[in-house]
Amino acid sequence: MRNISSVLPTHPNILPIVLCGGSGTRLWPLSRKSLPKQFVPLIGDKSLLTLTLERLKPLSSHMLLVGSEDHRFLLKEAMNQTQIAGDLLLEDKGRNTAPAMALAALWARKTLQPSDLLLFCPADHHISDTQAFLSTIAQGVDAASKGSIVTFGIEPNHPSTAYGYVKKGKPWSNPNKESNGNTSNTEGVFDVLGFVEKPKLELAEKLVLGGEHVWNAGIFLMRVDTLLQALDQHAKEIFLSCQASINKATLDDQLDANRGQADSRSKASSVRFVRPDSQALLDCPSTSIDYAVMEHHADMAVVFFKGQWSDVGSWNAVANLTEKDSQGNQIVGKGLADQTQNTYILAPERTVVALGVENLLIIDTPDALLVADRSKAEEVKGLVDQLKTQENPTALTHRKVARPWGWYDSVDHGERFQVKRISVKAGASLSLQKHQHRAEHWIVVKGTAEVTNGERVFLLQENESTFIPAGAVHRLHNPGAVDLEMIEVQSGSYLGEDDIVRLEDSYGRG
Repeated sequence: MRNISSVLPTHPNILPIVLCGGSGTRLWPLSRKSLPKQFVPLIGDKSLLTLTLERLKPLSSHMLLVGSEDHRFLLKEAMNQTQIAGDLLLEDKGRNTAPAMALAALWARKTLQPSDLLLFCPADHHISDTQAFLSTIAQGVDAASKGSIVTFGIEPNHPSTAYGYVKKGKPWSNPNKESNGNTSNTEGVFDVLGFVEKPKLELAEKLVLGGEHVWNAGIFLMRVDTLLQALDQHAKEIFLSCQASINKATLDDQLDANRGQADSRSKASSVRFVRPDSQALLDCPSTSIDYAVMEHHADMAVVFFKGQWSDVGSWNAVANLTEKDSQGNQIVGKGLADQTQNTYILAPERTVVALGVENLLIIDTPDALLVADRSKAEEVKGLVDQLKTQENPTALTHRKVARPWGWYDSVDHGERFQVKRISVKAGASLSLQKHQHRAEHWIVVKGTAEVTNGERVFLLQENESTFIPAGAVHRLHNPGAVDLEMIEVQSGSYLGEDDIVRLEDSYGRG
């Protein structure tokens, strides 16, 4: 890749801001509330969030991420892995893009100049050509620097009903052009004449045939002061709520040292947790930035992105990232298709066979299986709502659950017992804790475990075990240089995850 200075010559400071909210329920059962699609390794062994950070890193290795408090360690892990420094702005609950962008801009204002640029990007887009993306951003820098809000549109290749549309006008001209004859770098930048929300098919066909509309990608570039003034003008209630919240925000930069100790394999970057005051946001409207600001703002510009882009918003979109065989099938993992056409199979762990079928989506996970006609891909979200109503746990969580120290996988359970596989990262520790209702047997499969069991602290090697009685204060620590793997057998009258009394914790959990 060329040096970024050749792509964005003589540009003001740009702070990439990654919007990491969203539940991705259309990608159930792989994407769930506890592990939304932006964190799932969908492209090779990388998540969409990791790919987004890598794509933005040539602009700056210092970023601001906005996401959920529940996902703070997943966010931090992605930043550490890509060696991105910056702040994690943590929301107690999602309030859509307008409050998220307002909070981010108000926090960024504390350290940036009013004329510095903010580049807002969703965490869950797939853009394979980083160079084309950076060149497209470069096209919008001059217009954004002169006070326009620049949005980036995708040239449509079919009449989609899943995206909003932006209507382009005349080529953008610099209203503050210098009288010395200097010209602006605004080739490919156009005025915005309007927005169209997700249309029905008949209207979508007309928009695409007319050639004046592009898909709204939800990527925005603007000055710090431009966005804040627009929020103050068009979304006063959101602006004031977020301003009060940021004024009372708390900053936690003490966990980074613990994170570095907890994973000696990766270079820990400088990451801070920023928590806006939740009380100030109680009455803040939950609104998209398009409804709140963009559809009302006069000075808007649009730049076309002509490379490959996907918001990975449905299983059909995921399937389109996979090469087809001669029968139009797209298979990832251990899938097998016989006498089958136009079928997508995702089978990462066990064999899944499709025989004599067509036009299906088959997504297999350890605890849930989706089989759907490809024409019903957009309806998966409603299916998840049904599962939530039934209080089905697969609507929210995976069998395998990520933790800041590693992960656990609930492999079996029954009346008064549960069996888990547990993996602890090199140098990491679970909290010092106790359980009121359950006892635990620990069996080391790989690595070395340092065990605190009541007053005793001792080491367990492979094939050794110990027993933790109910009520005993205990801790598990991995003192080694490789991951610790063990089996935990729980027994007792209540085995819920909320039966944990944490006495000490390196990760700030209660």
